[in-house]
Amino acid sequence: MTIEATRIIAAQRSEPKDHNLVTEAVRETVSKGVHYEKRRVKGTNGNPVAGLFNAWITLDNPSQFNSYTTDMAKATILAFRAASAARDVVAVVFTGAGDKAFCTGGNTKEYAEYYAGNPQEYRGYMRLFNDMVSAIIGCDKPVICRVNGMRIGGGQEIGMACDFSIAQDLARFGQAGPKHGSAPIGGATDFLPYMIGCEQAMVSGLLCEPFSAHKAYRLGIISEIVPALKVDGSFVANPMVYTDRYLDEYGRIVLGEPKTGAAAAEGQALLKRGTTDLSLLDERVEALCTKLLYTFPDCTTKTVEELRKPKLNAWNANKENARDWLALNMMTEARAGFRAFNEGTRETGREVDFVALRRALAANTPWSDELTESIMPRARS
Repeated sequence: MTIEATRIIAAQRSEPKDHNLVTEAVRETVSKGVHYEKRRVKGTNGNPVAGLFNAWITLDNPSQFNSYTTDMAKATILAFRAASAARDVVAVVFTGAGDKAFCTGGNTKEYAEYYAGNPQEYRGYMRLFNDMVSAIIGCDKPVICRVNGMRIGGGQEIGMACDFSIAQDLARFGQAGPKHGSAPIGGATDFLPYMIGCEQAMVSGLLCEPFSAHKAYRLGIISEIVPALKVDGSFVANPMVYTDRYLDEYGRIVLGEPKTGAAAAEGQALLKRGTTDLSLLDERVEALCTKLLYTFPDCTTKTVEELRKPKLNAWNANKENARDWLALNMMTEARAGFRAFNEGTRETGREVDFVALRRALAANTPWSDELTESIMPRARS
């Protein structure tokens, strides 16, 4: 081999390959409602490190509590692929715009107005959703969920697919499926038993009662919480829940449980006086990214892959059956549930008449447009 040939081969080897599915320009063009940004990772001295970054992926649909549309699911997949392939990215921060919600799941307006009654279309959508979860749980970089607000339904599921979760303590967590015509089989039934145990998984997945960040921390579903309410210039813990660990008169642990009566009224008054400030949340997220900076990258990736296995194995075992069932369900309960949520109001509520539905089904009434209409929320006379 000549010296010139050796030089050419060396030059070819030094030119890095692009392992992305699409170019950056294409990704930016199609990234509707999802922002991808590289931010300098900080060293232990607090200063940005030259040439190394964290990838911030932000769901940007705050008017609908950062619920993801079909286009947003596509953009999220591409964003995680870009972060995973980026040689200069240390960690990924996954968050939502604003301070009200990280994500409340799929966009119920789109569900109700397009996918309801169209199982073949919803099956195609669920391919995208499955690929979105898989992109998160298969990312080659550690993924931190920055929980800036509500993490409900599908938002809880994509949040649990992440490796770490740091939350502001006004955030609420939970599932919504059986209350709104679905089942939490987009990851919750796979992840919850492993993360918080079978009994608490049943409570969350079946009863659909939102719980506080303090309770989420107690259950072990998030790694850290920070206050976000600022009153008279100082941070205070969420005044609407008990933030101390003690037993009530029934022997129950009340840490993270909602206050009632006079305590709740006092908490509400304090809440109205304050403002939401997420600066402490950002500090803790950055601090975790800094800790990850000072690790061997390949060893970190391998450790992450191994520790994800219980979640990943459950997810891969069930995701395709879940997709098929969710598609077919769009002809019956999901069709009714999503319409009720989309068409309901504060006055009527956003849930179907469950008693009427159960009575109709007990009488062997088949699903039809008439049955669906009969259980829609109605204004009280």
